[in-house]
Amino acid sequence: MADAAERKKRTITEIRNSKKTGERMVYTSVPDYTSASWAEKAGVDVCVVGDSLAMVAHGHKSTIPATMDMMVMHAQAVRRGAPNTFVLGCMPYQSYNTVDRALTNATRFMQDADCDAVKPQGGRSQAHILKALVDAGIPTASHIGLTPHTIAMFGGFKIQGRTVDGAMKILEDALAIQDAGCFMLEFEAVPGPIAAMISQELEIPTIGIGAGAGTDGQILLSYDLLGVFTDFKPKFTKRYANLTEVAVNGLSQYVREVKEGVFPDEDHSYGADPDVLDAFADAIAKRRQI
Repeated sequence: MADAAERKKRTITEIRNSKKTGERMVYTSVPDYTSASWAEKAGVDVCVVGDSLAMVAHGHKSTIPATMDMMVMHAQAVRRGAPNTFVLGCMPYQSYNTVDRALTNATRFMQDADCDAVKPQGGRSQAHILKALVDAGIPTASHIGLTPHTIAMFGGFKIQGRTVDGAMKILEDALAIQDAGCFMLEFEAVPGPIAAMISQELEIPTIGIGAGAGTDGQILLSYDLLGVFTDFKPKFTKRYANLTEVAVNGLSQYVREVKEGVFPDEDHSYGADPDVLDAFADAIAKRRQI
């Protein structure tokens, strides 16, 4: 466990150079203050404010309903929870569909939420957006393979890059992201061997979620790996804890003890001075006589 008070925030240079140094960077998506503080104490390299929070924190069925206001609010909470951790803000659906809009919204992440970088989605089709952000001095990453913002185009959550043509498209997208000046890219739902081969063709580091062990780092949703969000479990998620089970058991015991009159007991209540109680009882008796 890392000492959060002493640790130094990872830098863009360190993240970019991890490709050369061989350090495997650990990313996790966190939606709130508490999960961010857990991640910092655990020594996570990068806290990602992902628009998956629309699902895990707001109960939506997809990431599409996430708005910039929503994302900035959560990013602010994450920064407060992880002041010494690199924070990457994910740009929500349609927040970067023009250069001007992308610059405005990325600036909100950097200025209003004190993020260290931003991450739109897309490769070749978004290269001009990515380059504009980088040229404006905003550290930028991107996300390819299965991109949740274009899930309707894929016909659902489907693995990408299973054919030669599909794998070549991902490679070309990756090279376009690199050429735009991005410091990192993320693969989602790509066959492990394909992601590894593409990673070898790049100079910038890659992280994967459902993309095997051949990327330069990994990312999982904290609510998934800790067993907080249990509506469904992706194949690529490993459960390292089951906090929902612990929480429900704790709440169930609380319900029982209140119903049975067991809680609160003396250990969980404040006492009163006997003289004060006697005087108060006299005051109540006199009030009844009025």
